[in-house]
Amino acid sequence: MAPAVPAPRRGEEPELLTAAWAGDPRAAHRLGRLYAERGDRAAAKHWWERAAAAGNVDSAYNLGIWHEKHGSLVEAVTWYESAAAAGDAEAAANLATLLLEQRGDVAAARRWFEAAAEAGSRVAARRLALVCEDAGEQGAAREWHRRAAAAGDTASAHDLGFLAYAAGEDEETVRWWEFAARGGHVESAYCMGLYLDAARDPEGAEAYYRLAARNEHPAAASWLGGIALSRGDLHTARAWYERAAQAGRVEDQRMAGFVCVELGDCGTAGHWFGRAAAGGDAEAAFTYGLLLIAEFGDLTGGRHWFRQAARAGHHGAALELGGLLTASGELGEAHEWLSDPPPPVWARPAEPELAARAELAAAATGRRGGEALDAAALTEILSTWDLMTRPLHDHSDVVGWLVRRCGTHAEAVEHLASVRGALLRPGTAPWPSPAEVQHVLATARDLRGRLGLE
Repeated sequence: MAPAVPAPRRGEEPELLTAAWAGDPRAAHRLGRLYAERGDRAAAKHWWERAAAAGNVDSAYNLGIWHEKHGSLVEAVTWYESAAAAGDAEAAANLATLLLEQRGDVAAARRWFEAAAEAGSRVAARRLALVCEDAGEQGAAREWHRRAAAAGDTASAHDLGFLAYAAGEDEETVRWWEFAARGGHVESAYCMGLYLDAARDPEGAEAYYRLAARNEHPAAASWLGGIALSRGDLHTARAWYERAAQAGRVEDQRMAGFVCVELGDCGTAGHWFGRAAAGGDAEAAFTYGLLLIAEFGDLTGGRHWFRQAARAGHHGAALELGGLLTASGELGEAHEWLSDPPPPVWARPAEPELAARAELAAAATGRRGGEALDAAALTEILSTWDLMTRPLHDHSDVVGWLVRRCGTHAEAVEHLASVRGALLRPGTAPWPSPAEVQHVLATARDLRGRLGLE
């Protein structure tokens, strides 16, 4: 490729005009830049066309950009092709992007992405890796991601970490997420925290959560709030939960409310419970109702939020609402809530390693717009198995024991065990589908009921 043409200097327009009219393509190109900087698009296009016709690759590339912004995509493709055919990697990458995103021509886009990547374009290497992923070519995808990552692309390093995690390759997972985290990729720092929590390394996990939280990652702040709470450090827990809550996470708004209650700050607790309740959190609505009645004597407000929570399926709220309605003589509605309240929901706190595995599986399945699994459902599945099997000393025939104890079909218990294994040991089986998760979740709830563990 020819060396870059220097930008025109102040006052040299007459000189450039003379040279350009005489047929100098470099002067015509520089003249086009001068007019582009002045905002004279027509003059810039004119001189770049003259330069490109004389073989100036930079002008052909600039015309591709010009037509992409101000002209037609057909012309943009034509000029990008001209520059790309002469070896311009950026033109090849831009051409491939247009072919892929505007025309849906995957085969042609792939050829130009590959040409650009081979010429050293980091952007093209990453885009090519994603095209290969979409085609199911995991080996090729990894190779192009590696090239992009080696050139400093932390997003590709992050993706390599996920591809390795889904394949059960622990060393590669750590290698790439650490690499990306060191390069400033915040989500990789958070994923490293989850990974270390799943591996029962709480100290290492906390360090990465702190790194992510310093860069405003709300979920990392939430985990740090939980860590502080487990240590009994309510003030630190409040600070972290409130940072997460400010980002709009309703579960952390609820937790901030709980911590504020423990600290005796009922006014702020009400603020957080109210925000979470308004965001649709049934537990927060129920707790907000309790707070309004107990601390502020607000029966009307309490009833309002009990009703909101009950309608969202909260068992305790339905019973409290029924009691209040009975006391006020509204027996018809009271009977409706008391005679058929919603069933209790799973409310046991999960072990950190199980919650971390669930989050990682949800993140892995939700990559690049995929249908992410429900982390709360996955956590409930893993926690249910842990709770059911905790009393056992011999785990050699857990499935058989559950079948004999509960009278459940062996196939259902085996399916639950299979999904659990896929979540705890990535790479041993494909991720479950959302439908599988719901089916297995129903089995887990049925087993809990049969064992009296609700």
